[in-house]
Amino acid sequence: MKKSSIFFMLILTLMVGLIVGCSLSINDNNKKEPDDDKKVVTEEPTDNTNPDSENDTTPPVDEEKEDDPVTDPAKEDEKTPEDEEEQQNEDPEEQKPDKKGNADQGNEDAIQVVANPASIEVLVNKQFKLPDNYSPKDLVYPNVRFIFSEKVDKRKMRKEAATALEKMFAGAEVDGILLAGASGYRSQATQTILYNNYVKRDGKEAADRYSARPGHSEHQTGLTMDVSGSDGKCAVQDCFGGTPEAEWIAEHAHEYGFIVRYPKGKEHITGYQYEPWHIRYVGLDIAKEIYEQNITLEEYFDAVPVGAN
Repeated sequence: MKKSSIFFMLILTLMVGLIVGCSLSINDNNKKEPDDDKKVVTEEPTDNTNPDSENDTTPPVDEEKEDDPVTDPAKEDEKTPEDEEEQQNEDPEEQKPDKKGNADQGNEDAIQVVANPASIEVLVNKQFKLPDNYSPKDLVYPNVRFIFSEKVDKRKMRKEAATALEKMFAGAEVDGILLAGASGYRSQATQTILYNNYVKRDGKEAADRYSARPGHSEHQTGLTMDVSGSDGKCAVQDCFGGTPEAEWIAEHAHEYGFIVRYPKGKEHITGYQYEPWHIRYVGLDIAKEIYEQNITLEEYFDAVPVGAN
């Protein structure tokens, strides 16, 4: 009886062990499933962050490009008023011919600084001025008569103009006309002194009719010469008009590339009174056209001041 009890206890212990073992095995299996789920979840972002993954279709974000306005098509098409104005200024159809040395003719009443003061065809008047203290680089002394003997700056002209002046004086002499120079190149400093003196003497309004303000004088270009008869009578005076010398200049100056810069009846266009002694070198072609059409340099360049017509 005692042995059977022991045997029964052993069998019971084995059965309890088997039951406990099965229970533990079932629990272990149930725990593995969520672990596997967790592995799937955690592995997905790992694959997405792999730059070599074929399944990664999300493009990388370029922070510099997002901040760069050039890559924004909407911003590329945007134009500020300043951009539109710059584009208009660069449009050659909106500009006047550059050959006269001026920037543009946008506002004819406004004073503008000429862009190319060294141009033979430069337009200098009340609306267009030379750069401050401009001085030509090729000034020379023309070999012609003058009404004074001193070798001073007002004898000078630019080389091309000086050569043309020598030919014109020689041509006049062939026709029995003896011309002489009265005043050529004039610096801005000298023009300032002259203009201020005229204003003090005659008043500003009167002075502006016959004297250029500093920076606006054609004499500063080195392309102008005031001409007189060899005797110096009526030099740079109204009485020079009608003299044989003045009449010869009016008829023949263009043959040498010169024009009478301030003709009679054109005061409202040039801004200055008639000066038959003031000749300006512009070259043969322009001089011929201006003479044949009986126009001014302003009219030639279509630069007539507003209200002058």
